[in-house]
Amino acid sequence: MSFDTNVLISGAGAAGLTLAIDLARRGVSFRLVEQNTQPFSGSRGKGIQPRTMEIFEDLGFVDRVAAAGGPYPPLCQYRPDGTHKVSLLTEAEVFPTLAEPYAAPLMLPQFATEAVMRERLAELGHHPRFGTRLTGFEQDAHGVTARMGGETGEHMIRARFLVGTDGGRSFVRHALAIDFPGDALGVRAIVADVRLEGLDRSVWHRFQLGSPATQVMICPLAGTDLFQVQAPVALEGEIDLSPAGLTALIEVRTGREDIAVRAVSWSSVYAMNARLADRYRVGRVFIAGDAAHVHPPTGGQGLNTSVQDAYNLGWKLASVLAGAPEALLDSYEAERRPIASNMLHLSTRLLGEARQGTMRRDREARQLDLGYRGSSLSAPGSMGGKVQAGDRAPDAPCRGQAGQRTRLFTVFQGFHWTLLGYQPHDRPSAIAGVRIVTVGAGHELADEDGDIAEAYGIEPGQWVLVRPDGYIAGIFSSDGLGPQLSRYLAHVLPSCPADTLEGS
Repeated sequence: MSFDTNVLISGAGAAGLTLAIDLARRGVSFRLVEQNTQPFSGSRGKGIQPRTMEIFEDLGFVDRVAAAGGPYPPLCQYRPDGTHKVSLLTEAEVFPTLAEPYAAPLMLPQFATEAVMRERLAELGHHPRFGTRLTGFEQDAHGVTARMGGETGEHMIRARFLVGTDGGRSFVRHALAIDFPGDALGVRAIVADVRLEGLDRSVWHRFQLGSPATQVMICPLAGTDLFQVQAPVALEGEIDLSPAGLTALIEVRTGREDIAVRAVSWSSVYAMNARLADRYRVGRVFIAGDAAHVHPPTGGQGLNTSVQDAYNLGWKLASVLAGAPEALLDSYEAERRPIASNMLHLSTRLLGEARQGTMRRDREARQLDLGYRGSSLSAPGSMGGKVQAGDRAPDAPCRGQAGQRTRLFTVFQGFHWTLLGYQPHDRPSAIAGVRIVTVGAGHELADEDGDIAEAYGIEPGQWVLVRPDGYIAGIFSSDGLGPQLSRYLAHVLPSCPADTLEGS
């Protein structure tokens, strides 16, 4: 049976681009299509959380993102009596640690984040196909037949899998008849990227004269000369988003006549919702990102959760396409849907707090503690010290025996699994798709300062199996390591016969 591509991705936002980059670096054929004729030009999302920064490091463009953006400024809250208070968005200033190299969120407007991602995708030899719309599809036991529309008319594409990363109004989700329950949160708001005069760029300005319904927030967008204006508006009625209209709104809500909007580069009026799809998969078709969950913007969770959906799905699709059991794909929804549910609760809670005048961002928003302990991919009976199967694998500095300093994240980087042995007595035989690395005297890596032992709480003779997406699959002892790995890897690798590691 002939296929045009392995994976058809509908929607070239952050989720679709993440999936495309991950598949491209693995050599998996795909097509990334986008119904809009131009890339998204606004700043609907502007915060990149530390866990997402770790993903961007693995995908090869974290420094480019950091260079394009900047840190969040302090919050300056103006009181009705004319006084103001400047404070940090977090309860306390946070700093990187050896185990967590990215501590605070990065500010970068969504349009700039996606521009960096498209550049990375181009380096890997691929580009989104803008102005190409998915108009219908059917699936069978072997693949998906999709109808595509564009400037040159309608054509058909045959793919093994289809992934809908096509936003909150997802065509793919609707076509699959997946329910999208949730709540309308009773808040309608504007967001606009503007050039304005009268405010400095050193703080995030928040004016609230009287009630939550009359507040306006004006944030300098890092890496640009723009400000983002956010404000709740009436649930019904037209809103004037012209420079004059926004200037008038700001004057009414701040009491100041010296703030003038000179140009509007992008704007939107939207009703806030919190919704979660009942399913993430029907047969050979998946949904990810906003197609699977929509969040209020508070806490900067939407784009980040979307990126992590795609990062979870990419390696699983690649493995199954190479011959791993298709049951592996069941773990995508099982792992990601509970995460989205928790993030929806967090965003909704933060929205309630913001309406009452509190804009606090604690550790939960940074997404470093998210994991998959209850997943079928977390090996049962794993030994555990400070970390357990399903947890994010910590970073740690170390030194290669050739003398160069390195980090565990450098060891993990790429699309392989990693088997990390701490002062082991023996080394397993080579396993296709698994990088085996040993730590200790006479081994590949030297843990000179004990940072690996500290981060993982592991002891001599223990082995840590790390997934391609940087989560711990299991922690094993040397005794019976071969049979344990054989049983586990047979479910996730393209070809790992049950006796591959026996006796090793």
